[in-house]
Amino acid sequence: MDTEIRLVDTWSTEDIVALYRAAGWWKDTYDPAGIPLLIAGSFAFAVVVNKQTGKAIGMGRVLSDGVSDAYIQDVVILPAYRGLDLGKQLVRTLIQRCQEKGIKWIGLMAEPGSSQFYTALGFTPLKDYSPMLYQPQE
Repeated sequence: MDTEIRLVDTWSTEDIVALYRAAGWWKDTYDPAGIPLLIAGSFAFAVVVNKQTGKAIGMGRVLSDGVSDAYIQDVVILPAYRGLDLGKQLVRTLIQRCQEKGIKWIGLMAEPGSSQFYTALGFTPLKDYSPMLYQPQE
């Protein structure tokens, strides 16, 4: 399969929503109009493109201040394209972008069952740290 990874400032909202849906991260209450802002607000946004169709078959992004820390998130490859090392290439592209800008601390929150994927790329668990989510009491 002929693919390429592109760092982009914009992309088809339809493609990105399809990727979020494939990952199980999209809710019907979300407004697709926010996708261009999501991409523009990312430090780096990468898509894996099927060069024959021009469609995004994968994506990932980095959130960062551009100086000290960076967080990789929203890494997904469509199920039909998994097992081709596209996810690894995608994450390596995002890491390289951070390193080019001098960012050395790169973290992420691994989905359940995905730790081996990330440890193979050089990530290690943060011992004694707990992921937390803000959920105010009503």
